[in-house]
Amino acid sequence: MATAELLKMADKKTADKEKALESALAQIERQFGKGSIMKLGGDNKMADIEATSTGSLGLDIALGIGGLPKGRIVEIYGPESSGKTTLTLHTIAEEQKKGGVCAFVDAEHALDPAYAKKLGVNLDELLISQPDTGEQALEIVDTLVRSGAVSMVIVDSVAALTPKSELEGDMGDSSVGVHARLMSQAMRKLTGSINRSGCMVIFINQIRMKIGVMFGSPETTTGGNALKFYASVRLDIRRIGSIKDRDEVVGNATRVKVVKNKVAPPFKQVEFDIMYGEGISKTGELLDLGVKAGVVDKSGAWFSYGDERIGQGRENSKTFLRENTAIALEIEDKIRAAHGLDFDAPIGGSDDDDLVEV
Repeated sequence: MATAELLKMADKKTADKEKALESALAQIERQFGKGSIMKLGGDNKMADIEATSTGSLGLDIALGIGGLPKGRIVEIYGPESSGKTTLTLHTIAEEQKKGGVCAFVDAEHALDPAYAKKLGVNLDELLISQPDTGEQALEIVDTLVRSGAVSMVIVDSVAALTPKSELEGDMGDSSVGVHARLMSQAMRKLTGSINRSGCMVIFINQIRMKIGVMFGSPETTTGGNALKFYASVRLDIRRIGSIKDRDEVVGNATRVKVVKNKVAPPFKQVEFDIMYGEGISKTGELLDLGVKAGVVDKSGAWFSYGDERIGQGRENSKTFLRENTAIALEIEDKIRAAHGLDFDAPIGGSDDDDLVEV
């Protein structure tokens, strides 16, 4: 008898709690609008994260979702001439292929339009701004994101976002923490509207050295710690060697580490070639990833695919794949399947041009 009464009381308590929750949810929706609160697994659950390719197949695989996530903040940092801007220009080209509108906030005033065009960027459709101050740059980013019409904004670079107070002061004036405070405020303002609009904001950042560090890495990025916390993906890009054609240097061997990833397992790394005047070597990646996945066989200096010999040496094999796009496409499909990630090809993306080193 006592047990039945206890169960009855427990059921009544549960019913009261459910009523109170329904009342609270109704009040929140009245006050802040429909969709301001919801059950994560319900009918209106959050959609899967959409991604934009980086132009590097290896990096897309390392990121786990087929590229960089939309509606999130991304930070790409590394030393000088490591390929930061090249990687972002490739990402712009991939987003434009899908019909997205992209904007480039060039705080460094160093964008080379001819190089961007070589990497496949449609300059006629690219919005560009060269702001005078850091506040102006971030206000432009905020306005573009809130419009909901822009799908990607790049800020190059965080280090060049000079606060107004610093520009108006004299050389040598101390302005401690102004840059970090500016970035912190921008992150707080931007993060909500970025998520709502589904716009990806990529911040390119530079490296500085901490003074007096005895143990661990003395390297740090500019603009304080706010960007580190708010970024869903952080990529560390480094030049690890030169690619030579006889005595002439024709490109850089590059390594990218996924330092932080909120949308897939982090700490993966990938290596690829960046060729001068051409960008990321897609055919070089197909060879390297193909060998790792067992799709391409490597015996000594010879590369072969199935019964067909591709070429002797890496450069000859790359030339073969550039000329035989059907085989290159086949290898790419098998690499994607081997990693269990069948990413959607970009709209109009099965052109032969995509396989030629852009």
